[in-house]
Amino acid sequence: MATTPDRIPAEGGTALIDKPNASMVALSFVDNAGITRVKAVPGQRLEHASRYGVGVSPCFETFAFDDLMAVGRYLGGPDGDLRLIPDLTRMTGLACQPGWAWAPADKYTQDGARFAACQRHFAARQAEAARGAGLRLSMAFETEWSVGRADDTDGFTPAIHGPAYGMVRLGQVADYAADLVAVLDRQGITVDQFHPEYAPGQLELSIEPSEPVAAADDAVLVRHTIRQVTARHGWRALLAPCIEPGGTGSGAHLHLSVHDDRGPLFARGDGPHGMRPTGEAFLAGILRELPALVAVGAGNPASFLRLEPSRWAGVWQCWGRETREAALRFVTGVRGTEDWAANAEIKCFDATGNPYLIVGSVIAAGLAGVAEQLRLPPEITGDPVTFDAEALMMSDVRRLPTTPTEAADQLAASRPLAGAMGAELHDALLTVRRAEAERYAEASAEELVALTRWRF
Repeated sequence: MATTPDRIPAEGGTALIDKPNASMVALSFVDNAGITRVKAVPGQRLEHASRYGVGVSPCFETFAFDDLMAVGRYLGGPDGDLRLIPDLTRMTGLACQPGWAWAPADKYTQDGARFAACQRHFAARQAEAARGAGLRLSMAFETEWSVGRADDTDGFTPAIHGPAYGMVRLGQVADYAADLVAVLDRQGITVDQFHPEYAPGQLELSIEPSEPVAAADDAVLVRHTIRQVTARHGWRALLAPCIEPGGTGSGAHLHLSVHDDRGPLFARGDGPHGMRPTGEAFLAGILRELPALVAVGAGNPASFLRLEPSRWAGVWQCWGRETREAALRFVTGVRGTEDWAANAEIKCFDATGNPYLIVGSVIAAGLAGVAEQLRLPPEITGDPVTFDAEALMMSDVRRLPTTPTEAADQLAASRPLAGAMGAELHDALLTVRRAEAERYAEASAEELVALTRWRF
């Protein structure tokens, strides 16, 4: 759970924790374009930074993925300053980057108050709102990436080959995989599974779930570790959503489960596949807001090259048990394990989405569903692309947004997400997504792939 202070200067500082065994400490934050930004301090300056913060410009709130700045209604431009305060309870020695430690940071104003548009604190506020409603969430991001040859500086040449999910491909990355999993373990990340994936040079790992803010922190740390370990093995890690136009891309699916004081909300009930009413309502709220959630978790122009039917990318606003074409996939687990295994997966997200915004927005959507006592529509089976017009109408299945502009419009119209984010954060995210959409409206698929290839 995030434990940064309510105001700064903060009392206590590093006296509350062990001092880092590192000469440098990286303080990270993720902007609204999904780019992880960083300021670093020497280890001996961490105590000062934990009390007073490290300066950072608020201009990053409206930076696009290409580092060009837009100006929104509330934020953007060269004026002002913020302070980054590290969450020392999450500080981690970087086995992937010897001599360094890492800590995620929250943003504060120069007057000492929390910054209204801080993405990490938004996630923490939504997790607290869930706790206030008697709900506890566990979340985890899957990570998909492709490994490419480092000597291809202009494009992407897969460093490994072989069948999807194939033992041939696994054999080529056996030492790399063992090294990566061991490094993550030394950094406090437990890997549940690792396997070769479908796209060229693609791999995937899943990690142990955590509370929402920690899950977003984990996503930042896992991606950085993948990049560093991959470089150590002489390759480059590609986490962008589209690897090659017309092909399968890389996602960042979010898994979640919800509990109350009586136990799991996705089991022991009389609803669909054992859901209890509050669990069903939570998922119904997410399902309703999926068009707006695309702008949060996959709103980059390149994301829509991945979001195509019949690729298991989750492009349909519908749900189903183990239905990989539905954006909301319900997983029951093996019979007898439902109490701890039942969860939901949101498949439309990718690594261009800020993980703190994703977890906070998903919680906000779910809580709105609970407040309104929503119910899920009938589930689907099969691939909606094969449904005829009448079947689509009867099942109320719709395509999710197919352009960044359409996704941004859906986010602008979402009352639950606008209310949860607050005016400053909601407008800043819209400013970024609309600026990216306008700037690259005429870009070809090849140009979008090249522009985003090594940005995430």
